Amino acid sequence: MHDPSERTIDRADFLAEAGWADAVARPLAGDASTRRYERLERNGAVAVLMIAPPGAEEPACPPAASPQDRARLGYNALARLAGPNLDAFTTLARALRGAGLSAPEIYAADARAGFALIEDLGDALFARIAAPDNEETLYRSAVDALIALREAAPEPPCTDDYVMLDYDAAALAAEASLLVDWYWPLRKGEPAPAGARSDLAACWETVIARLQPPHSFVMRDYHAENLLWLSRREGYRRVGVIDFQDALYGSSAYDVVSLLEDARRDVAPAFAEAVLRYYAERAAGTGGFDAEAFASDYAILAAQRNAKILGIFARLAERDGKPRYLDWLPRVEGHFRRDLARPGMEPLKAFFARALPEFA
Repeated sequence: MHDPSERTIDRADFLAEAGWADAVARPLAGDASTRRYERLERNGAVAVLMIAPPGAEEPACPPAASPQDRARLGYNALARLAGPNLDAFTTLARALRGAGLSAPEIYAADARAGFALIEDLGDALFARIAAPDNEETLYRSAVDALIALREAAPEPPCTDDYVMLDYDAAALAAEASLLVDWYWPLRKGEPAPAGARSDLAACWETVIARLQPPHSFVMRDYHAENLLWLSRREGYRRVGVIDFQDALYGSSAYDVVSLLEDARRDVAPAFAEAVLRYYAERAAGTGGFDAEAFASDYAILAAQRNAKILGIFARLAERDGKPRYLDWLPRVEGHFRRDLARPGMEPLKAFFARALPEFA
């Protein structure tokens, strides 16, 4: 870990090199990670300073690492999270901008020091501004941005400093296992027995094996807290995207799940179904879209994502001392209960009927 005084000097040096030494800084609300953000103002101009301390997290996944290697390195490598690699954010921002999406422009970056100066996309988060009179416009525009990304079909970035990896079965299973690692003991007051863990792992293996092969950019946290409305832009470019540094190459259904089964904001089931139909209609016009395979992927990844979030929120509360995340558990439990009722989820539904019957 860096000495705080050294970090202060490094920050000052970075901003001086970028030409922002005299900027006034205000802290911005962060996320559940180790990153921090500051809004900088200088002579009427604004930017955001991303602060990603090197070494603050477990290492990212080396491109050639086996699942066994990844398990030894830790959860970040298993789940293929970016961890401390700031190059992931800057490389992906450029790739998304190249595909036409409104990701932040990168003004300056020093990955080794853990600083990036990026475009300020404002404060109009979907989560703050969504209301009955604009919700359809916001969510259809968010779908339009995903369709634009589908049509652009950018190649997974591969540079000396960052390689976009597949959202493989090992990563999906590692995330889903967070439910049994953290949510189970929170609800039951004791760790899950070994037999239950192995039975659930076998269920996930069976279900995950039915996914289509990776075929699309997956931003991974495409939801109302990470989407901004840029009213001065046009079309799908009115949707600003942030927090995509953990992106992988996987199923196009994943980001639609993230948008419609939001852990932090209620999305009415009927409205979600309408937006889902809108996505399918738009995607069908791009060619190569298999509606039946997409629906299957959506069902699998909805259950997988909500199992992960149940575990993450329990971990944030229990391990990291952030009890506010418990307030969102009932919403995610509701999502997961509905996910298990979908066709194809019978192995998981049978397991939870025995082990955690409140989900049956």
